[in-house]
Amino acid sequence: MGPQGSGKSTQGKLMSDYLNIPFIVTGDILREIAGSDTAEGKRLKEILESGNLVDDETVVSLIKGRLQKDDCKTGFILDGYPRTLEQAQSIEDINFEKAIYIKIPKEETLKRLLKRGRTDDIEELINRRLELYFQQTEPLLEYYKNKGILVEIDGMGDIEKIQSDIREKIQ
Repeated sequence: MGPQGSGKSTQGKLMSDYLNIPFIVTGDILREIAGSDTAEGKRLKEILESGNLVDDETVVSLIKGRLQKDDCKTGFILDGYPRTLEQAQSIEDINFEKAIYIKIPKEETLKRLLKRGRTDDIEELINRRLELYFQQTEPLLEYYKNKGILVEIDGMGDIEKIQSDIREKIQ
């Protein structure tokens, strides 16, 4: 977990390669199904193209289905889910060993996202997304902290240093 621009996807992929376990990106699952010529695919495509969020029930069902595949038996890394306390509670039956939070200051997030140069990365939109992110994530962090599985990582180092810190803290 971490705000946009924190490096969570980069670090998740590196850990996935290191541990030889799947790196599961929620958005990829949704886009894959939305690209299929099925009733569910068409429904998801319509939702995604309209800019709306896919309902939690659908996402939970897809995530749980993906996590039941054989390649997840020895572990997995989830990217993009859960994003809220309610989502975390809906998958409480899945045994997570660790919830890794890559922490960076809001100013650094803003700087990194502006540098990235994507069309939706303008300061006003970034600030709105970050506000929403922190509102939703604070209870989620507290939830995982209370479960004793939250690992906070300083996201201000270089990629290799952050990866080293993660590996050290999950051993």
